[in-house]
Amino acid sequence: MTETILDKAEAPSASSSTTFGHTPRLGFLGVGWIGRNRMEAISKYKAGEVAYIADTAPQNAEEALKSEPGAKQVSSLETMLQQPEVNGIVIATPSAFHAEQSTLALKAGKHVFCQKPLGRNVEETKRVVEAARAQNKLLGVDLSYRHTKAMQEVYKVVQSGELGQIYAIELVFHNAYGPDKAWFYEPKLSGGGCVIDLGVHLVDLALWSMNFPEVKQVQSHLYAKGKPISMAEGKVEDYAAAHIELEGNTLLQLSCSWNLPAGQEAIISATFYGTNGGVAFKNVNGSFYDFVAERYYGTKTEQLCAPPDEWMGRAGVAWAERVAKGEGFSEEAEEYVKVAEVLDKIYGR
Repeated sequence: MTETILDKAEAPSASSSTTFGHTPRLGFLGVGWIGRNRMEAISKYKAGEVAYIADTAPQNAEEALKSEPGAKQVSSLETMLQQPEVNGIVIATPSAFHAEQSTLALKAGKHVFCQKPLGRNVEETKRVVEAARAQNKLLGVDLSYRHTKAMQEVYKVVQSGELGQIYAIELVFHNAYGPDKAWFYEPKLSGGGCVIDLGVHLVDLALWSMNFPEVKQVQSHLYAKGKPISMAEGKVEDYAAAHIELEGNTLLQLSCSWNLPAGQEAIISATFYGTNGGVAFKNVNGSFYDFVAERYYGTKTEQLCAPPDEWMGRAGVAWAERVAKGEGFSEEAEEYVKVAEVLDKIYGR
């Protein structure tokens, strides 16, 4: 089987980056909790140099500078892009800005790693990918569950063919909480609710594991506060269920939510059922961070992988290491478009 991104970056070390042509100098746009976590991971594994930071919230910038006192604080993305020594931009801003900021950075000749979703819809996503292709720059998106050890084990089983004909995939992401920022609830800013926030991860995992088969049909039901809605109503969903038919007679079922009384903080799983058994990626005891991989044989379960696993930030590290190796545009970026197409169909747009 071909080597995956995670195989290359699963255990980055301080010595690993010394074999590259040079360590990329990076600008970090948005250094709240998520952006700072990613910044610290890239710095820890010496995959990139934290050269510049920018954030509209002074307290976020202050915290980032405590971790990286050698970084320079600037006021805007535009200022970062004017620095010729900056090789790449790492973006962790609200969703409404992702596509525009990514495109600006790419057109300025910078590699880009962006928080998900890359765009609020497929058209925005396509524009970013086209800009990356035109500039021959490496575009990465933080679809971070791909980089967990547990999901890597699931991927290997699916790719091996040992499950036989995979006829069903069940995806679940229930979050007992909801976002605490107002923009998440404005569809013009967020692009949608729990599907684009949470479901995007699982749709990506399913399509990626199955080598992105053609999507034949999508049916969906969206709810807000217990009542059916459509995106045309100007609301975002807090519960969604979707049935997605894939080429090869595989049925994918997605269920995701915010503020669901799940009895624990989160229920997260991606389960693949085939004629020769099943395999699952699932969280442990309601955790957002701890995952296991399980192989199913009838009534028997074999554990393939268990915590601990320091996976957060690993996707950004993998991207930075590829930049350091001199990689440019990768056709893998078209996968972001394919996921966005499915989300648009779920939203009926």
